[in-house]
Amino acid sequence: MKSSTVIHWLLIVIGSEYVRAIDYELYEYYNRTDPATRQLCDFEEEHPTPIGILTTSSGKPVEIRETITLNSDEFSNQYHIDLLTHANAERIPERVVHAKGTAAFGYFEVTNDVSQYIKSDVFNGIGKITPTVVRFSTVMQNLGGSDVARETKGMAVKFYTKEGNLDFVALNFPVFFIKDPIKFPFFFHALKRNPKTNLFDFSMRWDFFTKNPESIHALLWLYSDYCIPNGYAKMDAFLIHTYEINNKYGYKYFVKFNFRTDQGVENLPADEAETIAARDPDYFNRKLYNAIENKMYPAWTLEMDVMSFDDIRTIDYNPFEVTRLWKKGTYHTVTIGRLVLDRNPDNFFRVSELSAFNPGNLVPGIPGPMDNLFKSRRSSYRDTQVYRLGVNHNRIEVNTPLYWKVYDRNGKPPVKDNMMDAPNYYPNSFNGPVPYIDPSRPKERFTILEVNAVDLEHASDFYNNYLELDQRERLINNTANSLIPVSPDLQRRAIRLLTLTDINLGTQVSEMLHDAMPISPILSHA
Repeated sequence: MKSSTVIHWLLIVIGSEYVRAIDYELYEYYNRTDPATRQLCDFEEEHPTPIGILTTSSGKPVEIRETITLNSDEFSNQYHIDLLTHANAERIPERVVHAKGTAAFGYFEVTNDVSQYIKSDVFNGIGKITPTVVRFSTVMQNLGGSDVARETKGMAVKFYTKEGNLDFVALNFPVFFIKDPIKFPFFFHALKRNPKTNLFDFSMRWDFFTKNPESIHALLWLYSDYCIPNGYAKMDAFLIHTYEINNKYGYKYFVKFNFRTDQGVENLPADEAETIAARDPDYFNRKLYNAIENKMYPAWTLEMDVMSFDDIRTIDYNPFEVTRLWKKGTYHTVTIGRLVLDRNPDNFFRVSELSAFNPGNLVPGIPGPMDNLFKSRRSSYRDTQVYRLGVNHNRIEVNTPLYWKVYDRNGKPPVKDNMMDAPNYYPNSFNGPVPYIDPSRPKERFTILEVNAVDLEHASDFYNNYLELDQRERLINNTANSLIPVSPDLQRRAIRLLTLTDINLGTQVSEMLHDAMPISPILSHA
């Protein structure tokens, strides 16, 4: 055999992975690309021969002449009809918010004993491992939008526990823009696209913010460095609401759950983010995928800030208000465990797009938040999944709990076993599923009365005490730039709200806006 016809196999070490290549061109390709870029080559490496015989959707093998319709009776070709009709229906409704995102599988490990606070099985037993799926997203972008847009980022975690699925739906801000749920449709309308131009519109945003001044605290987070992390792995995530929890004795506590990144918080300046967005709108998704493929598994520590019922009664602020932070010194922090992401989905659509998260999916030991916004979310999140995925969305593989027995029946697939021949009504005399009794469930209930008054103190505290000097300067610059395209009246209203929050903040934004505008806006004095 001539040496020119001999295939020389070369073992290449990339990290801890061995990759087989047949020539130096492939060697060079593997060394200059990341796992996301070479995914198809990796598939070929894993499957050196075709993975099977092609079939129609009904399983009939496809003969090679059926893969071409020229000069044939194409409508007698079932393979052709299958392809066209399926392509017409392969899209599902886009999420109204959190449309652009990605997902990964992982696990949660309990590292600390928190049994004195919470009875939930998932958080008890040091060393206990619970499988999870996590979806990250950017809130207002459509599918195909930019990961690095200046907007809130989401992190939704589904714990597959022995007591049902537990969904923790978090944001990279610890506060929210509104507290009255009736405002939520208007909030995301204002931050989405103008109904005529179909463009993002700063006039809509500033009009909403100035008409709803309770949003100022979250707005300052929006224009701060914290709005654009350097990838999903470099951000903390917060559940926003105050959760009621209880231990096995029925004692209740009030907590805020927070995911703290083990990679360290790192944010992108606005100019760097703009450069990245022009080069790679999928920057966050790509970074997360590559980190996991390279076995640099991202991790977060789950903590809870804790108050007792007595603490709640003695503090001088409303701890259930989602537009503010808890005051330092009024709570203590307890570590629960560690969340690790170690596996990318084999198929993006069936995990990221078909995953359905609902903050109302709770487990025993976590009765949940009591504020009006959360109560509304319990309903609206389920409703949006029914609209997107159907009433049986919890039967889709990525959403299916480890154990379930229900009286729900039928509807659009998937239905799994549809509870087979069990009774479909309750109560019944024929041994259908029955509820359990939880003697530790707290018997006392109380109601939260919320007020419309706007307290600017916590927004001022964030600006003056949370941010460093250089961070305040960038916040001012980002805020002023967002005001340039809006009308003079909206500029005045915005400056007034910022000035009421902090005189220095309002003054500096006004001065920077003056320098950027051909005609100076009128400063409204508080």
